[in-house]
Amino acid sequence: MKKFFIFLIKCAFWFVVFTAGLVLVYKFVPVFYTPLMLIRYSEDTSKTKSIKHDWVAFNDISIQLKKAVICSEDQKFVNHNGFDMVAIEKAYKNNQKGKHIRGGSTISQQTAKNVFLWPNRSWLRKGLETYFTFLIELIWSKERILEVYLNSIEMGKGVYGAEAASQYWFKIPAKKLSNYQAAAIAAVLPNPRTYKANPATKYISKRKRWIVKQMNFYGELEFPKKKTKNEK
Repeated sequence: MKKFFIFLIKCAFWFVVFTAGLVLVYKFVPVFYTPLMLIRYSEDTSKTKSIKHDWVAFNDISIQLKKAVICSEDQKFVNHNGFDMVAIEKAYKNNQKGKHIRGGSTISQQTAKNVFLWPNRSWLRKGLETYFTFLIELIWSKERILEVYLNSIEMGKGVYGAEAASQYWFKIPAKKLSNYQAAAIAAVLPNPRTYKANPATKYISKRKRWIVKQMNFYGELEFPKKKTKNEK
């Protein structure tokens, strides 16, 4: 029994070392492929299946798209520590009633899931999602989390990231997206394999207008500055 516990401790130690090292690497290195991309590709039985994904730098993504995804997915993103406890509690209470609502997961949690884990829901995945969310909030900046999110999120069937989505839906680079184009892409995120950003359905058009209104209310996008050692 003692040897078994020692084995478990060693496994836990090396798991933390490996995962923390991977998160540290991704602080600097582009994420070219994610488990979700590979899973979706393997599930697709069509002859024309493909992965459309082009990593671009943070400054090559329009401020409109950055604000659009924050306003539609996680308006407290720049201020929370990775978890929106109010949204989580609300989601839990509604799920207990048999209802389904969107909004329990933050952008940080979605980034952790997309980059390191698999899409199917389970307590194991949720636990690992919490662990990786803690790691990326600890090691990455908010700008880096948003950069990785915008470069890896599914934005259409076989379409991943801001640049590929901008080219796919509007035939323009991500840095040239207008307010309404950015809002259209953000509007499809809840179900990107079904919804279409262009041409937009009546539902997506309604969502798009709501997102643009929220963007106007949101104001300037400012990220918190990390304190230096000399600052208290």
